[in-house]
Amino acid sequence: MNGTVIFFFLLIVGLTLYITYWAAKKTKSTGEFYTAGGGLTGWQNGLAIAGDYLSAASFLGIAGAIALFGFDGFFYSIGFLIAYLVVMFLVAEPLRNLGKYTLADMINARFDARKVRGTAALSTIVISIFYMIAQLVGSGALIQLLFGIEYVYAVLIVGVMMTIYVLFGGMTATSWVQIVKAVLLMIGMIIIAFLVLLKYNFNIGFMFTEMKTATSHGEAYLQPGLKYTNPLGTISLMIALVFGTAGLPHILMRFFTVKDAKTARSSVVTATWIIGIFYILTIFLGFGAAAFVGEQTIIAANPAGNMAAPLLAEALGGDILFAFVSAVSFATILAVVAGLVLAGASAFAHDIYGQVIKKGQISDRQQMLAARYASIGVAVFSILLALFAQKMNVAFLVSLAFCTAASANLPVILYTIYWKRFNTSGAVTGMLTGLLTSLILVAISPNVLAPDGSAIFIGTPLFPLENPAIISVPLGFLGGYLGTILSKEYNLKRYAEVKVKANTGFRE
Repeated sequence: MNGTVIFFFLLIVGLTLYITYWAAKKTKSTGEFYTAGGGLTGWQNGLAIAGDYLSAASFLGIAGAIALFGFDGFFYSIGFLIAYLVVMFLVAEPLRNLGKYTLADMINARFDARKVRGTAALSTIVISIFYMIAQLVGSGALIQLLFGIEYVYAVLIVGVMMTIYVLFGGMTATSWVQIVKAVLLMIGMIIIAFLVLLKYNFNIGFMFTEMKTATSHGEAYLQPGLKYTNPLGTISLMIALVFGTAGLPHILMRFFTVKDAKTARSSVVTATWIIGIFYILTIFLGFGAAAFVGEQTIIAANPAGNMAAPLLAEALGGDILFAFVSAVSFATILAVVAGLVLAGASAFAHDIYGQVIKKGQISDRQQMLAARYASIGVAVFSILLALFAQKMNVAFLVSLAFCTAASANLPVILYTIYWKRFNTSGAVTGMLTGLLTSLILVAISPNVLAPDGSAIFIGTPLFPLENPAIISVPLGFLGGYLGTILSKEYNLKRYAEVKVKANTGFRE
């Protein structure tokens, strides 16, 4: 622990708390709490999307994965980046035109059925908690490294702070924390990448040549197969990454924070540029960490490699850059978990409590109270689960959330927008099939059961793949299809209305 680290941490915490204080004065209605009143511009929302998307998995997890496993670690960068093209071309505009606050609003625009809304809300809560565990694991490792405090207390500190942001500032505070974090994160990435390239005289070809002998893996470091030896497992991981983004509730919520579909589209373009540059720069972070920090040092700090980026900053820029990057990592985690808490809380308060239990007969004040209580509940539950996942790589943990999102949400979103025969039975069946299949397969996978004690529990895995997306995503689509064709219910007139609304934004 040193004074520079403490200074940057206090600066970040002070700035984010001031933003929350400012936002709390503007957050008086449910619309402002859930979507910041739809008042963000395209570039603001683009930065906020990037801030939401570039999580601890991206900054800490991918840098560590590339540092330890070379080419295979870069799979995450490729998948996360391509995923945004799916969002931009297939989901962003129809979602904004059909929805109001949550993913369930969008699906319900076609079906207006409480069972559909309740199932969509359940899926949102599960995915948000999965994703949040990854962020809390990353934060625990980071604070443990910096301040020498126990992992449990580190996770509790982040959990309390993220709850404060959501409780008092809602989406306005969350959005501006994400914007600030995105700017700081890109500054940190560019500085580190510059320093790494400086070591190689800005000769990228020379850097790749040097990496052939920089690690214990030799030339295999730059080739696929070092970590992912099973081709089916690699394909499964990529399916989860590429299709999962379009089903992530906290990302989809960001399209409701702008005034119209045109602004939503422009914000995705802005976010894609920022995200694209970021993921290219992860190569330099990973290679730099492998070359200038070393595998053993990285593993000693955190077995999953999550501390590779801060350690590289220390090696290249001393205490000041280390403190800055560590503080930015902390801001990264805070911003993302705040968005996740908000997504989970809105699903419970707006969808389950407000629309399913209360049948829409609920005042603004009651819904705000429910959202704040739900925020506390989601945060507490996620913290408890994170305490058991300390040894897991955060990039991998996020890939499981992506798998669930791709299996449960994406099939129903695409069917809702593009298939006229789709109905409520198909929506419920599709979501539950994808959700349950992904959860069950993860529960019996090598990440949960391992004979050597490297997973959460000791035991023999019953499912061989680490990420089950290759099975669960097709089953999600199949469940939606079979649920629809085996039911006689259909409403072609409602679909025609939804199709016009999805493509034009026209509302009666």
